Amino acid sequence: MPYPVTRFAPSPTGLLHLGHAYSALVASQLGDGYILRIDDIDHTRCRPEFTEAIYRDLEFLGLPWREDPIFQSRRLDAYADALASLRARDLVYPCFLTRTELADVLSAPQEAPVATDSAISAGEAVRRAEQGVEPAWRLRTAAALELVGELTWRDLRGGVNRPVDMTTHGDVVLARRDIGTSYHLSVVVDDSLDGVTLVTRGADLEDSTHIHRLLQALLDLPSPAYFHHDLVRDPTGNRLAKRHDARSIQTFREAGQTAEDIITLLPPAPDSLPFERDF
Repeated sequence: MPYPVTRFAPSPTGLLHLGHAYSALVASQLGDGYILRIDDIDHTRCRPEFTEAIYRDLEFLGLPWREDPIFQSRRLDAYADALASLRARDLVYPCFLTRTELADVLSAPQEAPVATDSAISAGEAVRRAEQGVEPAWRLRTAAALELVGELTWRDLRGGVNRPVDMTTHGDVVLARRDIGTSYHLSVVVDDSLDGVTLVTRGADLEDSTHIHRLLQALLDLPSPAYFHHDLVRDPTGNRLAKRHDARSIQTFREAGQTAEDIITLLPPAPDSLPFERDF
C-alpha cells in the first residue's frame, strides 16, 4: 500500500511547543515524510522570526519535511477564487456586524446557532457597505447542507465514516474582513492543492472536520482521510499553548536537552494506521 501524503501546518505566531512536535512526529511517522505548510494568513500575528524558529526546531528534532515549505500568504488568490465560487452561488453572505454587535447576538438565548444575515436590516447593511465597511463572509450553512445532502468523513482513528454534523457551528466565517479568508476556507483549498490524502492533527481540531468536509463538497474538492491524535498536556492536564514558553522546543534545546530527550517527553507516535485505507 502506498504511503499517504501528510502535512504539518504550524502558524508562525509563536514558538513550537511539545504539542507541535508531536503533531510533526505523527505526520512524519504515518506519511513518507510530510509537507510543511506555514499557515501565515494572519498578518496581524505572524512573524518571520517564528518561521525561522519552526525550521530550526524541526531540523533539531530530526523531522525533515518534503520539498520546499509552502506559505499560505502566497495563495490568497486561490482562496479568493474559492470564495468567489461560493458567492456566485449565493452560498455565502456579507456580515457587517461589529464585534460588540456580534457578541450581543451570540450571547442572546437561542435554540440553534444564529444566522447573522438577519441581525441587522438590509438597509443598514447597504449603508455600511456604502461607507466602505469591509464585511466578513459567512457560509449559508442551511442552504449548503440542503444542496449537498448527507455527507461523511473518514475517521481512520475510529475506523468509521462519521456523518457531518453542523448543529453547533452555525453560519461559519469563511473570510475575515481583515485578511479575506479564514482557517477553514484556506485549509480546505490547501489540502487539495497539496494532494494531501491524510490529515493528521490534534483532537482539538476534530470538530472542524465537519466544516471542512462540507466545504470540500461545495467546492468539488477531494476529501482526505483524517487521523486526530491525542493532545500533549501540561502536568495539570491543560492543553499546551504558545504562551507556555517553558514547554517550547527552543527552551528545551537551550537548556541542553537533546532531540532524543524531547521525543521521550511525548506520547508514543503510531507508526502505522489502526485502520488502513488505500491511498
